[in-house]
Amino acid sequence: MDVGSGPYNPRSVDDVFRDFKGRRAGIIEALTTHVEIFYQQCDPEKENLCLYGFPDEQWEVSLPAEEVPPELPEPALGINFARDGMEEKDWLSLVAVHSDAWLLSVAFYFGARFGFDKNERKRLFGMMNELPTIFEVVTGTMKKQVKEKSSATNHSSTKSKPNSKVRGSESQPKYSKGMPHKEEEEGLEEEEEEEDEHGETLCGACGENYASDEFWICCDVCEKWFHGNCVKITPARAEHIKQYKCPSCSNKRARP
Repeated sequence: MDVGSGPYNPRSVDDVFRDFKGRRAGIIEALTTHVEIFYQQCDPEKENLCLYGFPDEQWEVSLPAEEVPPELPEPALGINFARDGMEEKDWLSLVAVHSDAWLLSVAFYFGARFGFDKNERKRLFGMMNELPTIFEVVTGTMKKQVKEKSSATNHSSTKSKPNSKVRGSESQPKYSKGMPHKEEEEGLEEEEEEEDEHGETLCGACGENYASDEFWICCDVCEKWFHGNCVKITPARAEHIKQYKCPSCSNKRARP
């Protein structure tokens, strides 16, 4: 398994962080959007298998590297053996935890290899720690947005977040040229509170934060929110969906 060789070698903190984000995105895709394919590839009858994430946001289930020691730290070995001996959600959570540990080990391997000092290592960890862990994304342990659910009920035909569609020229300004009127002040305060609450929400596919200029959609089954782009749903298409199921919930089926 040739994971770290070739012309690609991150040498700065920003390079290593980009590498981290790419590998992380690939693994999150395997454990969420492509979970059915991932599940099938982790056949317990096969040899020890590992889940690899790559800098280009791709993922692969494969055998570990043959050379010892390998070019990069190896992911958890034999993830496929526990597949049928655990509840699927527990197994996926376990893979997610080990994947988080692997990403950290790869990032700090690069840091050690290229001589990052204390401040550079601290900066690197801080940047990585700003993102939710794979475990948090997969298990949905992020904060629930109660007000979003009530808002979603009011917009059940689309299940999209209030104010989440792209704002265009039709948006009305909250301030007049002079001092804002009382009604405008109250509306502005409500909008600011709503945006603060929404800002804590993370996409169930990519794990990134909510942004007010993006279209989002909520799964009726797991109640997770997703970027429309991440699940390939447009605002126009959402208008015709009575009950939306995310890719993970759509692919779930009874396990033997």
